[in-house]
Amino acid sequence: MRYLDFGALERMDARAFQEQHPYPWANPAGLLTPEGYAALRESLPAMEQFTEVFGKVRRYGQQSHDRLALEYSPELALSPHWQAFMNELTGPHYRRFMARMLGTRAFRLRFHWHYTPAGCSVSPHCDARDKLGSHIFYFNTEDDWQAEWGGQTLVLDDNGRFDSKSAPAFEDFDRTIESRALGNYSFLFCRRGNSWHGVRELSCPPGHYRKVFIVVIDERRPLRQLSRRIKELFKRAA
Repeated sequence: MRYLDFGALERMDARAFQEQHPYPWANPAGLLTPEGYAALRESLPAMEQFTEVFGKVRRYGQQSHDRLALEYSPELALSPHWQAFMNELTGPHYRRFMARMLGTRAFRLRFHWHYTPAGCSVSPHCDARDKLGSHIFYFNTEDDWQAEWGGQTLVLDDNGRFDSKSAPAFEDFDRTIESRALGNYSFLFCRRGNSWHGVRELSCPPGHYRKVFIVVIDERRPLRQLSRRIKELFKRAA
């Protein structure tokens, strides 16, 4: 079985993506094959594998991004479908797609899942400077989620008014663009100085979770990464 639709990836318009306002973003449907999407959705990682991340202090006074999180590692126990999907994501087709969309080959990929319950949100923010962007795959459908419960990634346009090291509220932005987040949709965006985005507070009933899988695209700068690693080691030794 194939999970990524290689033809759909090739049809993505890199120039239109890069010229999108207020920063590069796209919300395509069908980058996963229908059968691949169904298989991945039916075999998502179990809740017991996740770690609670609640009340974590964020810089610049932004509200915490509360959720259950699971970081990918090669040792992680996954279904055969997810193992095969990870092989595609780390394979040449997806890497060529990402290089074409980003306009660079100097990146590395990491992966995680987020399950988010009612009452949680992703406050408006811009990502860290060493992050080139993210590709978010949505795994809720009309079978387990209603659009009015929220969960849509929001593109927030400030017309350049806010410092990225600040904490504006959703209502402070001049324009809000709401992504589609039900079914076989994904959301790809590049980090810029004004790449504000977020997710409003979820209003789903107890027992329901916003479920996403995220490909994080980091800069590949060996010297910077080595310096950061050395600093981390010194902090641990202190």
